[in-house]
Amino acid sequence: MPSPLVIVTGLFVAVFAAVHLNIYRLRFLDVSPRSAWLSFSGGVAVAYIFLHVLPDLGAHQKIFAHELRLSAKLAETLVYSLTLIGLVCFYGLERMVKVSRQRSRAKGQGDRIEDHLEWVHAGSYAVLNLLVGYLLLHREETGPWPLALYFIAMTLHFLTSDYGMRIDHPEAYEKRGRWVLSASVIAGWALGLAVSLPPVAIGFLFAFLAGGIILNTLKEELPEDRSSRFGPFLGGALVYSVIMLGERSIG
Repeated sequence: MPSPLVIVTGLFVAVFAAVHLNIYRLRFLDVSPRSAWLSFSGGVAVAYIFLHVLPDLGAHQKIFAHELRLSAKLAETLVYSLTLIGLVCFYGLERMVKVSRQRSRAKGQGDRIEDHLEWVHAGSYAVLNLLVGYLLLHREETGPWPLALYFIAMTLHFLTSDYGMRIDHPEAYEKRGRWVLSASVIAGWALGLAVSLPPVAIGFLFAFLAGGIILNTLKEELPEDRSSRFGPFLGGALVYSVIMLGERSIG
């Protein structure tokens, strides 16, 4: 019989997949200015980064120092360098996509990314999703509360990032992208059931994932054409912060 952790994380990954597959059904998000729910979700994701992800990087720094026999300073530089690499990789990808769309418009082919970049873009997000699914079962901080907070933050992160991808690449996302993303997060969870990586490897994955989440969250909230709403964004950040403070005080 599956353990409670397997059952709960299985339900969580099913919700992740459902978000990817059904984002187009959430018509209440298609409003201008930007839906308050999307800005609220962005606020939660940013709060998660600063109150959960960045402190967890400190824990991975200690693992790096111990397992790789590095000084505390060198381990700190390494873990944050990996986060920077994740951010730079996804920023570079977004720039490639933007330039590709400009080329398509110049050729009179509409506002679309070129075919050779479509799978690169989808593949990179599939890798990110693979990590999210894997880390459902293998994170540094264990217990029901940290798992629940991870689930909430990632669900809302997927809500904002998938909505942005659907708006930017409607045809590609509807036909192929949402299926690739759903399959990849489930595959990551399944991989987590079959393989248990050493703490150092999990630290590398988590640090890279942190950079990707930071970039994807900020790129959805900061651009002017997104018409973000500060009030709901602030509300999301405050609500998640209060929940985090309550969890820490109980712990």
